[in-house]
Amino acid sequence: MTRPPTSILITGASSGIGAALARVYAAPDTTLFLGGRDEPRLAAVADDCRSTGACCITGTVDVTDQDAMADWVAGCNGTRALDLVIANAGVSAGSGHTGETADQVRHLFRVNVDGVFNTVLPAMQLMVNRGQGQIAVMSSLASFRGFPGAPAYCASKAALRLWGEGQRVWLRHRGVRLSVICPGFVETPMSRDNPYTMPFLMDAGAAARLIRRGLERDQGRIAFPWQTSWLVQLLANLPPALTDRLLARMPSKPAVPEDHQPE
Repeated sequence: MTRPPTSILITGASSGIGAALARVYAAPDTTLFLGGRDEPRLAAVADDCRSTGACCITGTVDVTDQDAMADWVAGCNGTRALDLVIANAGVSAGSGHTGETADQVRHLFRVNVDGVFNTVLPAMQLMVNRGQGQIAVMSSLASFRGFPGAPAYCASKAALRLWGEGQRVWLRHRGVRLSVICPGFVETPMSRDNPYTMPFLMDAGAAARLIRRGLERDQGRIAFPWQTSWLVQLLANLPPALTDRLLARMPSKPAVPEDHQPE
């Protein structure tokens, strides 16, 4: 266990897991820097956090804008040195009935991968320079196996998981902790349109509490729920000759328009 963070930056804080994390961390003497693209929803989350005594500063930022994100992260750190940065913003989309378009694939990677890099890299440098800090990267249990219903989403989350797990080893010798978060199905606006049963579906608040506990313990990988985690890791370790036929029967996630807003 380490000292609880009192200066926390969260992207994608206007809804879903990001909003739940903001509410879980909100407390007196805590400063929250909340980023998102939906200004009214972000303001509502900030108001909830302020009601608990937290200082809350919002930023309507686009995680795909590298320069804007670098300026925002630096500005937040200049206001109060960042203890914890949670790179949570992301989008989800599937192959639908016609398969993924090239634009959709690139959009997923711009938001999910570049968006995390644009958040983490400037924060990482600041933390390494002072020899302390903590970073959380939002991956997914979908990162363990390429599912035919959402291949680009799985691939984007796999890139984050592998990059984060590699960075953790390098950063720990420089005083900075990094955890990769791998949720299963969580009840959020991003999962609401899924036209299939979501086993072990978890409330966003419960997910946020699990994440906070894992970060307090400096877990390298925070994967939940355990039932889904066990299943996807089993699938990942089986040869495709055994799993392709099974996965082909799974329903596809709906495709999402290009202008879908990140959480």
